[in-house]
Amino acid sequence: MQEIFDKANSVLEEIKTTVAENAEQAEQFRIKYLGTKGILKDLFGAMAQLPGEHKKEYGQLMNTLKASAEAKLEELKLNFDSGKSSSKEIPDLTAPGYDIPLGSRHPLSIVRNKIISIFSRIGFVVAEGPEIEDDWHNFTALNTPQDHPARDMQDTFFLTENKNLMLRTHTSSVQIRKMESEKPPLRYIFPGRVYRNETISARAHCTFHQVEGLYIDEHVSFADLKQTMYYFAQEMFGKNVETRFRPSFFPFTEPSAEMDISCFVCGGKGCPVCKHSGWVEIGGCGMVDPSVLENCKLDPKKYSGFAFGMGIERITMLKYQINDLRLFFENDIRFLKQFSAAD
Repeated sequence: MQEIFDKANSVLEEIKTTVAENAEQAEQFRIKYLGTKGILKDLFGAMAQLPGEHKKEYGQLMNTLKASAEAKLEELKLNFDSGKSSSKEIPDLTAPGYDIPLGSRHPLSIVRNKIISIFSRIGFVVAEGPEIEDDWHNFTALNTPQDHPARDMQDTFFLTENKNLMLRTHTSSVQIRKMESEKPPLRYIFPGRVYRNETISARAHCTFHQVEGLYIDEHVSFADLKQTMYYFAQEMFGKNVETRFRPSFFPFTEPSAEMDISCFVCGGKGCPVCKHSGWVEIGGCGMVDPSVLENCKLDPKKYSGFAFGMGIERITMLKYQINDLRLFFENDIRFLKQFSAAD
């Protein structure tokens, strides 16, 4: 019995004094002591020869022995890997490194962030809302009656489980949520993804991105709207850009307008981009209809405000002269890498 204990203690001392000069010797140590046919396996097997009252003591000794062997193996590997062994090759520290390819930002993300930055400088705060909306926030509260064409199936993706729910067709629904939950003054922009049941082409897609804005306070006028949009156009397209407003119609604004900018491709002389008109449309806007304020429990005699909206894809196509909307969604690296250095 004592011989078994003496053998285990002897092996323990051997392990403590073992050294290795290279990785091969470290591996030989592992095989000798910790391998499937190693010394420790035989020593563990010897426990069956011991009387019951000595098995606990021997088991503790073997656990110590195994832990010491594993620790020694890690020490030998560490010494070798850290370059302390004589056969370790030192890498050439003067060798040139490998180029690390830089990722690129998506052009829609670049333009979205720039739009947010422009409006944030004049006090607008970003707000977001759900992409699955109910009828009230997406249509009814925005003065869209039941017989409005936008409610037809060819424009809107309704949920089959609940016809009162749909994929939002604009981010105007977030405007309603803010007017319902907060009191003026309100100054927000609402960037987000929207959905419409349209055939995918170079000029249309079933999903795209919008940025809408809302400003509600006392004594807000159409002049405030024009100056805000004029400021945006100059910051986005340059100080020399010209703007114009054309009368239009939206259910939730009155009066309503479309905003155009002078074509920066041809300088207003006429080209295919502006359809030879000298102008390109960038978005719609108008004064918030008093009935929309009433729907949100705001007093239209006390408060007024304006709203505006634009498609991020359209602004991006104008800014970078991209002629096919589908390029934004195809993840073609040849297209995307062009924007790695864009600001």
